[in-house]
Amino acid sequence: MTSITRNLLRPSSWHLSTRLVAVMLALLTVICVLVGMVSYSALSMTVRSQLDSSLQQASGRTVSFYTSQNGSSLPDPLNARATSAGQLSAVLSNGVVHYAAILSDKGERQQLTTADADILAGLSPNGELSTKTLSIGEYRLQTQAAPNRDILITGLPLAATEQTLSTLVLSIVLVSLAGLLALGWAGTAIIRRSLRPLAQLSDTATRVSTLRLDAGEVTLGARVPDAAAHPGTEVGNVGHAFNAMLENVSHALEARQHSETKLRRFVADASHELRTPLTAIRGYAELLAMTEQLSPDGQTSLDRVQDQSVRMSRLVEDLLTLARLDEAAAGLAGPGSAGSGAAVPGADGSGAARNGKLMGAPTVVNLSPLVMETVRDIQVATPDHVWTLTVPDEPVEVLGEDQALRQILLNLLSNAAKHTPSGTAVHTAVSHTPDGWCLLEVSDTGPGIDSDFQNIIFDRFSRADQARTGASGSTGLGLSIVQGIVRAHHGTVSVTSVPGLTTFTVRLPGTTAAAHSPMHPTAFSR
Repeated sequence: MTSITRNLLRPSSWHLSTRLVAVMLALLTVICVLVGMVSYSALSMTVRSQLDSSLQQASGRTVSFYTSQNGSSLPDPLNARATSAGQLSAVLSNGVVHYAAILSDKGERQQLTTADADILAGLSPNGELSTKTLSIGEYRLQTQAAPNRDILITGLPLAATEQTLSTLVLSIVLVSLAGLLALGWAGTAIIRRSLRPLAQLSDTATRVSTLRLDAGEVTLGARVPDAAAHPGTEVGNVGHAFNAMLENVSHALEARQHSETKLRRFVADASHELRTPLTAIRGYAELLAMTEQLSPDGQTSLDRVQDQSVRMSRLVEDLLTLARLDEAAAGLAGPGSAGSGAAVPGADGSGAARNGKLMGAPTVVNLSPLVMETVRDIQVATPDHVWTLTVPDEPVEVLGEDQALRQILLNLLSNAAKHTPSGTAVHTAVSHTPDGWCLLEVSDTGPGIDSDFQNIIFDRFSRADQARTGASGSTGLGLSIVQGIVRAHHGTVSVTSVPGLTTFTVRLPGTTAAAHSPMHPTAFSR
């Protein structure tokens, strides 16, 4: 049995209009059956009572005629007054049938068969009414004793009575079916018309469910039509309540968007403003180290100031990059809605952008030479790991910006270098998929990532240094930047990890697939 058949046999899966029509037709069917049974029973009792009355009258006339004949020969009971066509008359004497015939439509006598005579001979002579099936059909029979002790049997056919009842049954069935069909059609139209507001409510809810409400500016303009949201009826109350809920949600989304915009601009403005004092601190610290003679403790403190200022600068740059990516994703092309340019590996492997463009006009970029150059650079910077790569012979081209794509790979490689112990093998692979997408995979043989942390690994400030070794703290922004840039390229990034194998997979549209979802270069330009 298929799932469609099972659903058809399960009323709970039907539409509300279908269930209402089915219930209405079921109730009407029960009413028609009851009315038919009552009508049939009443008519049956009436016509049978009339037949019995006619039979008794015919039997009385037959007995009167029979006793009035004093001739020596056996009189013919069918010669009695008012004998109707089809009437049966028989004479039973000493248990033997001496005469048994019916009157035909032409007034002729039709003799009964021996089998019929045997049935008549078995009747009780006490005058009771009985029904017997003879060779000529069903008959209603009555016996009555004559003065000479002969038993006279009179019978009337039941064919007319049965035909009347059959006609009644056929009429009830046809009228009931016609009524059910007419009511089913009319009921379906009326119920669907009455439930049309619910369909409009469902369509509105479906449109709202397809909207992206989690981020960005949201215009929640879908509403239930006024005709379906008029209070006073059950459906109208639901539509009115749904519209009120949408109004509330719309105001909440506007407040959320306003708050996000303020926070995003604050982070961007604050990060931008902090760059100048941090640069000054680093410059004065370097000048002080070059021009002044310091004690060992003073030199140590100055080195700490320089290290922390560098770390703070990288954190500010990362925050600024993320803020600009958020503005681009939300469609906000305001001041400072750009990333920075030349990527430099940070202490947390973020490789925050520096002084330039994070992403300009998209061009066709071959990932193979980009991967080879980046892996060679990270290999020089981190010689204590084993770096390998796999690139195909044919070009692996995507539509994007060279520095932004380099930022993705550099962050992933720096992340693997930082969070795995010395001697770990890190493998980078570039490949095509049959559906026209490009895959960039960075895998390592480190201790792996905890399964719970994998769910939040791309969230900002997510750190799990206790699971993967490292020499210094992490801001937890590198992978967030990777995710933001990948999304800007209409791609996806994911991670799978078990002890001994962790793989980050970046899926980017190839040049053919990217043509159907072009990027907006101004979203990231300074």
